[in-house]
Amino acid sequence: QVQLVESGGGVVQTGVSLNLTCELSGPPVNMYAMGWFRQAPGKGREFVAGVAWSGLNAQYGDPVKGRFTISRDNAKKTVYLQMNSLKPEDTAVYFCAARSTWVSIRASEYRYWGQGTQVTVSS
Repeated sequence: QVQLVESGGGVVQTGVSLNLTCELSGPPVNMYAMGWFRQAPGKGREFVAGVAWSGLNAQYGDPVKGRFTISRDNAKKTVYLQMNSLKPEDTAVYFCAARSTWVSIRASEYRYWGQGTQVTVSS
């Protein structure tokens, strides 16, 4: 059973950076593709970024391209989301998720989820 725990969220002002962390436990974590999703109040879960088990082939949702970077350290069983130039529209609960094959932009295709961490960007 894979368990995911996110951290690093907070309340920040526009233009500031945050680095989210997702710690994994369970079976060999380098077998899993990892994704970051976010959910704003009243909206569905939105794909933010994903990375293959190799750390390559990162994918990003259009709203965050050029501002966010996903990376992973399999030795530390950790996935990161570096968020730069934050905007009020980035305000959401951010979740990390894992699936046993390749990266997908569909939340329904991820089997394992963390509890989420709140990111609030004030204008």
